[in-house]
Parts: sequence; structure tokens; C-alpha cells
Amino acid sequence: MQFKSRRHREGHRTNRIGWLRAAVLGANDGIVSTASLVAGVAAARATHADVVAAAVAALVGGAMSMAAGEYVSVHSQADTERADLERERRELKTDLEGERNELTAIYIRRGLDQHLARQVSDQLMAHDALGAHARDELGITEAAKARPIQAALASAASFASGAALPLIVTALAPTRLLIPLVSATSLVFLAVLGSIAARAGGASVVAGATRVTFWGALAMAVTAGIGALLGTTP
Repeated sequence: MQFKSRRHREGHRTNRIGWLRAAVLGANDGIVSTASLVAGVAAARATHADVVAAAVAALVGGAMSMAAGEYVSVHSQADTERADLERERRELKTDLEGERNELTAIYIRRGLDQHLARQVSDQLMAHDALGAHARDELGITEAAKARPIQAALASAASFASGAALPLIVTALAPTRLLIPLVSATSLVFLAVLGSIAARAGGASVVAGATRVTFWGALAMAVTAGIGALLGTTP
């Protein structure tokens, strides 16, 4: 009998964790850090032009910092993955039977009986021995593989997208309303971002929005307070 497979599509939210976390973290950082800087500089009695310049600097500097940090972090992960794969490649050449037993033991721990586990390991290793060990022993898959450049660009883009929102408000707002307008709109941006992230992740929308809004408000309040304390009237 010929076996015909039908693809069963399921949408699992866990598939979104990687990109969702990076996107939300970058955009959240962009909004909070830029809005907080604007609030602090404006509270220190800086001119409107100086505040806008500070916001632009925050966007550019923050995006570059996010890109550099993500690149270094993910590149370290990629180096570790390459070292582990090279070790597995050597062990497959020098101790094939030992590696076969190791893979069999993994499948037994996952619930297969010994005979079936041996069959599975034999067939998978005959097809792609290194790939089987990378996936089932090391947990390295193509979807989750470290990509430093992609991660750096994504982090920079998400940060810049978030920082652009308070920057636009800063550029358009009149000087006397700068702090309340930037603070209020940034809190709205954060609430929307938190809601979208929570909905995409299957969590409570209200809780997600409240979390990011609270910490954003706290950051802006503290920064504005420091700016007012250290600022001088021209």
C-alpha cells in the first residue's frame, strides 16, 4: 500500500517567540530611550533644536548600539554552534557506532522502545548523520540557526522604528507642550506595542499593555526629574 501524506497545518505561537521578542525589545527600547532622553533634555531647559538633535542622536546611536550588541551576541552563538558541529563531524568519523548508540539513547529517553529507537537512528544517520545529531543531540536546527548579520539588521531596524515615533512628535510639537506631548504619545505607542505583542503571543492584551506602559512612564518620569534637577534657566 502506498502511503499518501496530507500536510496538517497548525499555527503555534511558539514559532513566533524568536522574532517577536527581538522586534518588541528593539521597538520598546527605541520608544522608551528616545522619549526619556527628550523629556530629560527638555526639562533641562534646552532649546527645541537641541532637543530634536538629541532625539536624532538617540535614534542613530541606539540603533547602532543594538546592532553591534546583537551581532556580537549572535556571532558568539554561531561560533559555538560551528565548534559543536565540527566536534560531531570528527566523532562520526572516529566512533560511528558510539554516535549511533548515543542517538538511539536519545530516542529511548523520548519514549521509543529500544528496537524502534535503533531503527530510527539507523535510518536518520543513513540519510544525514550530522544533521540528525545536530538536531536531536545539540538542538541546532535550520530555523533556529544563529545568523549574526540578520539579527543585527533586525535589531537596528526595530529600534529605529520605535525611536522614530517620539522623534517625529518632538520635531512637530511646540516647545511649551514638548514634554507632555512626547510623554503622552509615547505611552500610547508603548501601550499599542504591548497589546500587539501580547495578542501575537497569546497573552493578556491588558497585562501586556500595562507592563510596557508602566515601565515607560517610570523611565520618562525619572529622566525628566533628573533633567529638571540638573538644568539651568538660560
